[in-house]
Order: sequence, then structure tokens, then C-alpha cells
Amino acid sequence: MQDQINNLPKLAKDKHKENKTFFTKLKKKPPKQLDYLMQELHEIEFERTDCLTCANCCKTTGPLFTDKDIQRISKSFKMKAQQFIDTYLRLDEENDYVLQSVPCTFLGADNYCSIYEVRPKACREFPHTDRKKFQQISNLTMKNVAICPAAYNIVEEMKKRIQL
Repeated sequence: MQDQINNLPKLAKDKHKENKTFFTKLKKKPPKQLDYLMQELHEIEFERTDCLTCANCCKTTGPLFTDKDIQRISKSFKMKAQQFIDTYLRLDEENDYVLQSVPCTFLGADNYCSIYEVRPKACREFPHTDRKKFQQISNLTMKNVAICPAAYNIVEEMKKRIQL
């Protein structure tokens, strides 16, 4: 698994132009059954992919924290929201709350998340490959294929199944 993770940025870079062309066409003319196909590909991939053996998303990127996320997580810590923000978060260049640093503060050495039950929405939905209107998040998906082996595999299978 670690070899695959280490090779992922290069694999994604090598496929970038091909993926960009594919997603541009997909946006213009998404298949009628795209949401169903993406749900199927997502489920198949995550039957064979164990995020706990990877956790590359938690090690290399940080999620956005919505106001709801902050309220929910700070409540679980029995902290005021502002205290949680001051302790763990910072504002990024787009004025979104993100972690002060990566790897994620809440990631254990065993790749388990210490706040899994209350984790941010962005973490719950990552890598977003089963999202409705999938064609609308192509830029995000192109970033995620360089981070997540499952996202990479899903996009590769998607390109085989959808003829544009």
C-alpha cells in the first residue's frame, strides 16, 4: 500500500491531461445514469480499499471545518467553539477554517481518527466519489486522485465505463 501511496502523485500527474480532457467532456454532457454509476464504482472500490491501511488524506491534507463541524466537535470536547478554533484551527487564504497543521491532529499512530464520530463533513464525504452531480466537482476530484488511491482507481474505472 505504501508504494502505491508514494507513486500516486506521479501517477496522477501522468494522467492529469487525460483526466482534464475527460472531465471537461463529462461536464458538457454527463450521462443520465452518472450518479448511479458513481455510487456503484464507489461501493465496489471501498469493498476492497481499507482506509485504515492508508490514511493519506489525513496525513497530507486537512479538511475544511464548517461552523456546524466546529460546534459539534467543540461540544464533544466540552470546549467553547472559539477555544476549539484557537487551539486547532486557522483561517486559510479563502477565509475557511482549516487545521493549523498536517498531519491531522486527530489522527492516531494506528490511523484511527480520535474524533471519528464527530469528524468534519469534509472527512465523512471524502473522497467525494459518490456525490450527486459528480461532474460538478471535477477540480476537486483531480486533486483527490493524487491523494487517495481509491479515488484514483474510481476515476480510472469511470473512464473505462463512460465513453465520451
